[in-house]
Amino acid sequence: MTIKDSYQQRANGFSAEATALRSKYDRYSWVRLGVFVFGIAIVALLFTVQWAVAIVSALLFLGGFYRLMQWHLGIQAAADHAERLAAINEAEARAVEHDFSGFANGARFLQHDHPNALDLDLFGPHSMFQACCRATTSIGQERLADYLLEPADLQTIAQRQNAVSELKPLLDWRQELQARGLETTDDPANLDLLKAWLNDPDLVRGNRLLTLASQLAPWYFLACFAMWITLVPWPVFVLLLTPIFLVLRKTNEHVGKIHLRTAYAEASLAAYARLMEVIENQSFETGFLTELRNKLKDNEMSSSTAVAQLSYIIRQLNMRFNFFAIFLNIGSLWDLRYVLRLEKWRAVNKDKLPAWFEALREMEALCSLAALWYNNPDWVLPVLRQNVGEVQNLANVEQLLAKELGHPLIHPAKRRTNDFSMQTRGHIKLVTGSNMAGKSTFLRTVGLNVVLAQAGAPVCASTCSLSPMRVYTSMRTQDDLSESTSSFYAELKRLKVIIEAVKNADNQGLPVFFLLDEILKGTNSVDRHTGSAALIQQLIRLRGGGIIATHDLELGRMEAESGGSVENLCMEVEIRDSQLFFDYKIKPGVSKSFNATLLMRQMGIEV
Repeated sequence: MTIKDSYQQRANGFSAEATALRSKYDRYSWVRLGVFVFGIAIVALLFTVQWAVAIVSALLFLGGFYRLMQWHLGIQAAADHAERLAAINEAEARAVEHDFSGFANGARFLQHDHPNALDLDLFGPHSMFQACCRATTSIGQERLADYLLEPADLQTIAQRQNAVSELKPLLDWRQELQARGLETTDDPANLDLLKAWLNDPDLVRGNRLLTLASQLAPWYFLACFAMWITLVPWPVFVLLLTPIFLVLRKTNEHVGKIHLRTAYAEASLAAYARLMEVIENQSFETGFLTELRNKLKDNEMSSSTAVAQLSYIIRQLNMRFNFFAIFLNIGSLWDLRYVLRLEKWRAVNKDKLPAWFEALREMEALCSLAALWYNNPDWVLPVLRQNVGEVQNLANVEQLLAKELGHPLIHPAKRRTNDFSMQTRGHIKLVTGSNMAGKSTFLRTVGLNVVLAQAGAPVCASTCSLSPMRVYTSMRTQDDLSESTSSFYAELKRLKVIIEAVKNADNQGLPVFFLLDEILKGTNSVDRHTGSAALIQQLIRLRGGGIIATHDLELGRMEAESGGSVENLCMEVEIRDSQLFFDYKIKPGVSKSFNATLLMRQMGIEV
């Protein structure tokens, strides 16, 4: 059975389960209605016999009916959960066929000034982020974006690889975590407000008068109410409530600020609590995963319980949104009571909550990489090693080696792979080839796999090993009308950034690996050739390493003059019976095939 068929079978099973639960819920809706009507009739009948027995019966009935409602609503929740699992597996079945539309694309994380994010399709529709993202929370998606944007150190990469290896086969558990997260949406802005509240000063806690007032208010109100019923007229009753009005007036603005910080995080916290519970209930063997789980579950109180409590307290404070909240405040200083509970919760868990969030977001990011590998079982975890040339001052050491390297975002049926190796300091591969031969795709293939490797993810290859490096690209430079910048000038600015990065590579501790596609294409052929040759020579002098794709065949002469610092590669096209045939394979040497004239003729241009 193929992976797609397996996902489809799971989707069908969960869909059938959801249908059965919906049917059960509908049947018991009539039972619930019948029980309610019958119970009301019995209680009403008992009131005609003996009111004390009727009151006791009414209380027992309400308690039992409440339990029945909870059980009934549980059926509905189970049906919703099964439907979410069915939808997840439907989306996975499409993802196997490289339709990633069922998952977040991370477009909000795209940084146009990032060294490689735009050129390597890290974010946006049909991006690397969308291909692997299974995080449902904003913080989990943010962490996955961090993985792709910033290369990790060797120790962190090893930790992630071990974690991904353990999570890969845990399909049921990973999808349970994902389905729980789909029960709600969260907004990063609301979480930022909540984090800011963690450092706010207390309003009630530490203030003896306000604390005492919040505790005594219900009893004071009941005493005043009893006096009104039995002794005093209503104007006196209102006058007796003056202390409560004064407290509400004095604290209303401060309570409003606290409420603004916390109100909209309530639903997100409830969802986070459910996710944390799923993690807490799973045991792991890998040290990194065990450490994350232990952050969420200690001997005092599990994170899921504590976060659920915080969500509940905020939900009660959210009664401020209700018109009837004024009566709750008059009767019990409701707002102050729950502000006090908020502040007590914060006093105990202030330092723990950020760690809980960090563990959750890390787990979601790791599950995303595990899902990517599960859907592509022929991929491998790369071997990351210390930069030998940097440590031993050896110039000619292969630092990037891969066999059957393919583009991760191209469907396996259309994907073409290449074996590739090169040193990444003081060496440039110059790739020539005709139009549509695959030069740009090859550059993205190398760059994207290097990014995945340094994120701790599997790579699209049969074997792969490399040393840490920073990837810089210049492939999609475009004009900027807001800055009156032409595409040529934009490319020059980009190349300047890359040159500076190569200059500072030793200070940064990581070599710069650049991918340049058809450099200086915005100027005439003479300037382009002169400028490209000068740039290549400068990059070699700075001990830069990378791949440059070009149509300028004259640059191929630099190999003979570089003393091994430049190597020519090409991607050829074969023309048979006026048809183009591409093999998308990298070969040594300078390209000898041309197809632009044929392509123009096919487009109707008379050449």
